[in-house]
Amino acid sequence: MTDVAGQDVSSAQGFALPSDHGGKDFGIFLPMANGGWILSTNAPPLDGSYEYNYKVAMLAEQHGFDFIMSMAKWRGYGGVTQHWRYSLESQVLMAALAAVTKRVKVVATVHTLLQNPAVTAKMVATLDQISGGRAGLNVVTGSYKGEFEQMSAWRNDVNHDQRYDLAEEWIDIIKRLWSEESVTFNGKYFSMADCQSDPKPSRRPFLLCAGTSNKGMKFTVDEMDAIFAGGKDDEELAQICSGIKSMARTRGRSLKTYTMMNLVIGDTDAEAQAQADHFRAGFDEEACKGMMRAYGFLDAEIGKENSFVKNARSSFMSAHIVGSVETVAQRLIEMMEYCHLDGMMLIFPDYLKSIPLFAREILPKIRARFPERSAVAHGG
Repeated sequence: MTDVAGQDVSSAQGFALPSDHGGKDFGIFLPMANGGWILSTNAPPLDGSYEYNYKVAMLAEQHGFDFIMSMAKWRGYGGVTQHWRYSLESQVLMAALAAVTKRVKVVATVHTLLQNPAVTAKMVATLDQISGGRAGLNVVTGSYKGEFEQMSAWRNDVNHDQRYDLAEEWIDIIKRLWSEESVTFNGKYFSMADCQSDPKPSRRPFLLCAGTSNKGMKFTVDEMDAIFAGGKDDEELAQICSGIKSMARTRGRSLKTYTMMNLVIGDTDAEAQAQADHFRAGFDEEACKGMMRAYGFLDAEIGKENSFVKNARSSFMSAHIVGSVETVAQRLIEMMEYCHLDGMMLIFPDYLKSIPLFAREILPKIRARFPERSAVAHGG
């Protein structure tokens, strides 16, 4: 995998992240849709506004986080909370936040079924220029039938595995447009005729994906720089991450392994648990049903229950850790070590309150436990 100068960015130059030198990467999953990642009437109010996300981004910049990322969402889940009905567009949001930050990487999300690769190449190259080389792209191959059907964008002729075939053509075109003067391409899903895209990015943007089916993992290992992995417990997550890293090595590559985690931090374990119980007491059942309709109670194409839906039954829409500062720090370190993780993307019920607390009380412990081998500070 090469950058615009023909160098192997992923193995030689790295991406100016702690994990390039043995450290761990910590990012923030921005709350760019109302309700955040808790399906509850008792959750702290998150309106999904630019004003709130600006504050979160500036806290991430100030407190030493490594990246910020936003999802792409086009339809909410309903319910009492009208969960995720109000959402910002990912690429526009990240461009705005790139202009007001100087250090954190800025990662936008694009669905391969919705956006032409030439358009994406130009938009991410623009993000690279705005950010001074800090751009990243989270690639989603598309499993949101309800969201796509409302805009006549769902393709019944492309099944789960074929969506990754489409994505391979899509990302191949983008990489070529980032590095070649002109691209002519004749594939099954896309055609380019003397397609040009300038300016080029200053460096090849950081690429991420969450594909964990067999086909998804192959695509991610071959084309991406990092994967978002999940499992029902530490053992399953460790097996997934170990298998992914082994697969990458057989292809002469390396791949960063991340997971997503919602942190409920209290003064004591009991106080944190009381917060979590309060969220569960306000569980928005109708919003959860809306989410199930969007994701499917069972993912028939992969053949196993969607962990996203499973977590949501307790009001949390992702894996979560509940406890005191000491408990959360210990648990994160245990997961990093046991599960072969290179980093985490974090979610908080109340970002403005919890980011400074995490940065002050927890992040230094993790940085000390997993120091970077290089003495040169990583930058943007």
